[in-house]
Amino acid sequence: MVIVMAPDVTPEDIDAVVRLVESTGGEAFVSRGVTGVFDPATDREQVRVTRVVIGLVGDMEQLAELNLREMRGVAKVTLVSSKFKLVSREHHPQRSVVDVAGVPIGPTTMTLIAGPCAVETPIQTLAAARMAKAAGATLLRGGAFKPRTSPYAFQGLGERGLKILSDVRDEIGLPIVTEVVGVEDVDMIASYADMLQIGTRNMQNFPLLQAVGATRKPVMLKRGMNATIEEWLMAAEYIAQRGNLDIVLCERGIRTFETATRNTLDISAVPVVQRMSHLPVIIDPSHSGGHRDLVLPLSRAGIVVGADGLIIDVHPQPDRALCDGPQALIAEDLRELSRMVGELSAVMGREPADTEQERRLAG
Repeated sequence: MVIVMAPDVTPEDIDAVVRLVESTGGEAFVSRGVTGVFDPATDREQVRVTRVVIGLVGDMEQLAELNLREMRGVAKVTLVSSKFKLVSREHHPQRSVVDVAGVPIGPTTMTLIAGPCAVETPIQTLAAARMAKAAGATLLRGGAFKPRTSPYAFQGLGERGLKILSDVRDEIGLPIVTEVVGVEDVDMIASYADMLQIGTRNMQNFPLLQAVGATRKPVMLKRGMNATIEEWLMAAEYIAQRGNLDIVLCERGIRTFETATRNTLDISAVPVVQRMSHLPVIIDPSHSGGHRDLVLPLSRAGIVVGADGLIIDVHPQPDRALCDGPQALIAEDLRELSRMVGELSAVMGREPADTEQERRLAG
């Protein structure tokens, strides 16, 4: 059972619902997110509202007898059959928009996230960030903590890398997306980042999912390389159940028998997930293809199939990169990417995220 609270709900209203549910021996999980309200005439976002949803666990017959629909602040009570109740479209038919420090990710925009796979030096990170911004990126990605297959590979600069990202953000104005690897680092990384990323290797690290769910930061959840779509959405449910509905799903390629590419980008996952969940879905053509010459074709496919954004690796000197140099785009690639994103976004009825952001600020 899921309770959707009214936009003007008060903390007292929420507490009253939680107390009543707990009085029956049930549990109530309060989740919050910021979403858009759309004008049907223009199909464009008009205002931003804080959404409060309460997921209930317990004896459904007892809970049904509580007459929760009549309580102050309650907008709707829904019985959700899906295993992933909070991220399902059963209780939230309209697709969500996730706001990352003023940058929207959702059904009417095409959001480009770009930057170095790993933060190496201040000069390298600033150069990559400038390349990303020139290509139309509105969010800067960069890894300070890097979970690597080999213990001998570059593991990232840690907090020093976060400070570099923060300095670059101050200089060029792009909010930052960075990965969280350990539960013990969540609060520290959240103090620097605008969006927390859960990588493929940690998709089912349930304590970590719960920890980022307890923060007030948007979360990008990458699909596990061996995960089914249902497992991916259940991982998102762990985050949502701990209070955070600001989740963006990222299809980054799954492991198959094919060896010609690093991973296999599951293009079909985008419309499938959008049918099942209200959460935004983006793709990672860099880590799926693993080769620079595959990034643009996979990006085209992702945009046309309906992805809400792209996350791209960029490096000023890929041959010297400490992590994933072969898949990082260079300046000439980015010029083509920028042109292609603009043209295909228009065909798909979307606006670049920076255009949508400017429109919202103006009106």
